[in-house]
Amino acid sequence: MSYEELFNFLTPSLSFFNKKIASKDSLFEDVYEYALKQGFVTEEFLEKITLREKTFPTGISLGNIGAAIPHTDADYVKKEFIAVYVLDEPVVFQSMEDNTQDVLVTIVFVLGLRKPHSQLEMLQTLIALLQDEKVITKFTQLNSFDELKTLLIEEGDQKDEKN
Repeated sequence: MSYEELFNFLTPSLSFFNKKIASKDSLFEDVYEYALKQGFVTEEFLEKITLREKTFPTGISLGNIGAAIPHTDADYVKKEFIAVYVLDEPVVFQSMEDNTQDVLVTIVFVLGLRKPHSQLEMLQTLIALLQDEKVITKFTQLNSFDELKTLLIEEGDQKDEKN
């Protein structure tokens, strides 16, 4: 999946930049409230994403920056979406690799996908994106959805040129 295809899943009304969030649970409540109002998720979404994160943590340490890719089963998603949070202060997630380790996260992609194979492909694309230090540094400086679109298109074009 290309960065441009990834962009097509991103949801402007569920994208937040320089957002103040107190904790991982507050972030889940925030995305749930917005997503429920807009018809993206079922009533059970908040409980299920919180439970899944406890069982299968999604924090990823990227050197000086942390990211997370929380998600839940397709049963709790009515319309596909990816919510993006770029936080002004990090919140604690547990590491995907070792759930006893904390990761201070400033970039969060909340996946609401309906097809299991899409979820795997999306995770692979996001992890590839997150492993690009230059892109991640730019990501933390984003202030709007338009800036996010520009970044993904530019980086996708550069990635295509390399291949």
